[in-house]
Amino acid sequence: MTGRSVLWRISLLLVLSVFILLPCRGARYDVVVYGGGSSGVCAAVQSARLGARTLLVEPTLWLGGMLTAAGVSAVDGNYRLPSGLWGDFKDALVNRYGSADALKTGWVSNVMFEPQVGDSIFRAWVRQERNLTFLPGYTLSAVTRQRNGWCLTFTDGKATMRVKASYAVDASELGDLAAMARLPYRLGMDSREVTGETEAPEKANDIVQDLTFCATLRARRGARLLSRPKDYDPTEFRNCCLHADNDSTTRQKLWPADMMISYGRLPNGLYMVNWPIHGNDYYLNDVCYTPSKRQALEEAAKQKTLRFVYYMQHELGADTLELADIYPTADHLPLIPYYRESRRFRGKVTFTVNDLRHPYADASRPLYRTAVAVGDYPVDQHHYAYPHRDLPDMNLFTVPSFGLPLGALLPENEDRLLLAEKSISVTNIVNGATRLQPVSMQIGQVAGTVAAMAVSNHCSPRLLSVRSIQAQLLKEGMYLLPYLDVDKHSPLFGPLQRIGATGMLRGEGKRIDWQNQTWINADSLLTRADLRFFRDVYPHFNPPMDGGRFVSLSDFLFILRALDSSLSSLTVDQAQAVLGTYKIAAAHASVCLTRAQAAVLLDQFLHPFERKEIDLSGKIISDYIDVR
Repeated sequence: MTGRSVLWRISLLLVLSVFILLPCRGARYDVVVYGGGSSGVCAAVQSARLGARTLLVEPTLWLGGMLTAAGVSAVDGNYRLPSGLWGDFKDALVNRYGSADALKTGWVSNVMFEPQVGDSIFRAWVRQERNLTFLPGYTLSAVTRQRNGWCLTFTDGKATMRVKASYAVDASELGDLAAMARLPYRLGMDSREVTGETEAPEKANDIVQDLTFCATLRARRGARLLSRPKDYDPTEFRNCCLHADNDSTTRQKLWPADMMISYGRLPNGLYMVNWPIHGNDYYLNDVCYTPSKRQALEEAAKQKTLRFVYYMQHELGADTLELADIYPTADHLPLIPYYRESRRFRGKVTFTVNDLRHPYADASRPLYRTAVAVGDYPVDQHHYAYPHRDLPDMNLFTVPSFGLPLGALLPENEDRLLLAEKSISVTNIVNGATRLQPVSMQIGQVAGTVAAMAVSNHCSPRLLSVRSIQAQLLKEGMYLLPYLDVDKHSPLFGPLQRIGATGMLRGEGKRIDWQNQTWINADSLLTRADLRFFRDVYPHFNPPMDGGRFVSLSDFLFILRALDSSLSSLTVDQAQAVLGTYKIAAAHASVCLTRAQAAVLLDQFLHPFERKEIDLSGKIISDYIDVR
């Protein structure tokens, strides 16, 4: 290398360093959340509630993203897992419509609502937070990494706003912030060689899930029917439902027309049009394009939906349905399309379908211990509109409900940015389950929690205790693991979640029909075989295997004393007193314990959740941490 080239490189580095260190002249925030979808709203609200000065920026004029601005106001999954703000949103809908049954208007979901109602709920949440500022209608145009955070520039096409943030949360629909920050990511299907997933294709590709430009229709006498769209051909939709025009080009089950329409029935005479079977799904990989280029390309998806609505009105006899004028758009279509897939950024942990399906299988990778959010929806991949036939079968239904690991939200080599929405570090297959809105809402709430805790503790997220983050989430009514045994309002919820997160008691995953479930079997008797998992937390423990099959209270106290010498004077009366505070009691020393009783005694006397700190892979790294 010549002296001149060395001098040139040094000069370039100096210029870049000066640029990075230049002051960011603008408003200063602790946390900036880019993207006001349901995940972003939850991130911003949670951050503000924990005391961080927070800015929420959303390119559209609505809050709620897929649930509102995209018109997908039908929630999939987590009906019995009301974790955190997702549970609060569901409760707000019940209060708005009068009952949980009032939300069961269509057969695709148990939680259906009008898009504008969802937007109003999210707006009310944002208005209530004094630490939260909302900036609608602005798009991110530039990102610069500063020594202690970010300088971000936003524009609405006329005005420009520059802000400084200690931490940023990428809650955009397609991962635009993290991409502009040059974080590495994957897009499309992963190679099975890389992920170890046998269901993945042999070679990686850039094929993403279909998007959909939904429509919201209103039932009305004298409905305004669409004019015949350009290039309309009724054969395009001949196999969308059972119809005289059906041919043999589809292998999917077809439904009668009235069931296809009632699939998306919403309250108060509205209908969601989001039909995958030869309906309005559309294949387009525009993830990495600019917003303006995306908008131009997505016009074709809009036109397909308009053709489909015209087909419904004129070929299926749905002439009492018209486009509802609920969106602030000239064409009455939603503000954005339904994006099912984003860039997936490389995190400190990548969550695979093997981790999801068999959480306890790999002792070197106990990611379940780091879980911060829960989901129970099957792996759902939409490739109905992909024009070619060279796709593997990506629909997998034999997975249990799951706990999502914290490391999936933390970028691999960037401590000042948190991942949310669909941009977390999961494989393409797992995205089919984590993309659902109840999960993405929890992801946002976790990201907001971590960002605010990093601010208040004056340290980067990687230096925060995993257990302290989980403890804060439990205070917020969030699930770490998807146990259906005990409601989150039960006094037993905390002990079962904490002990489950240690692995000393383990959940059992099941699939019942379409539902993926996990139970910790709280009411079952504790067996001596269960004790073998204690060794994973206390390696020197030798479980007593003599005696009967089940474990009595006196036997269990003997175990507690052996595991912690400070409990040498622990008595049956003391144990019974603790159990009584949880409204469960053992009558006398010889009574066999249930798993719930064992969890309470472990939690209250040994404190393994607090005392056995873990890293992001789930491995125990220290014997004590104060998470109070």
